[in-house]
Amino acid sequence: MTAQTIAALVYDLETNPTPVLVEVAARLRARGVPLVGALQHDLGPKETCGMELEVLPSGTRLPMSQDLGPGSNACRLDPAAMAEASALVSQAIDAGAELALFNKFGAQEVAGEGLRDEMVAAVMAGIPMLTTVAERFVGEWTEFTGGETTLLACTVEDAIAWWDRLER
Repeated sequence: MTAQTIAALVYDLETNPTPVLVEVAARLRARGVPLVGALQHDLGPKETCGMELEVLPSGTRLPMSQDLGPGSNACRLDPAAMAEASALVSQAIDAGAELALFNKFGAQEVAGEGLRDEMVAAVMAGIPMLTTVAERFVGEWTEFTGGETTLLACTVEDAIAWWDRLER
């Protein structure tokens, strides 16, 4: 795949990329673009770490947070829910789409977990991919993609412009 078919919206610690990617998905859906992948939806204040993962294209929402009790500083990501999301996303990739959206290439993916395998599967299936990457993980993202990536500002406009430039 060429560099332009894999892109990441790069964000800093002050930016929440979730609403940006959700809006990108909404605009592309409105244009009739078949999507596959997963979108994160934050539930409540950041401190509670509540989130759901929406599997595309079905729209199935899976709660991804587990309650670890008061005072816990551990990752609240529910591994069973992540495994279910992974299986659903894999099935959707097999069905095909024009674009794969993934909520983020974050700590889980850097560690070889999360939706990393599904990102690879989408690219190997020839589906262009867009995700978000925190500035602190740009090096790992670049290594993961073999340098074949386009880094974008974390804006809806930059994401849509990237999509519009793709040769399909």
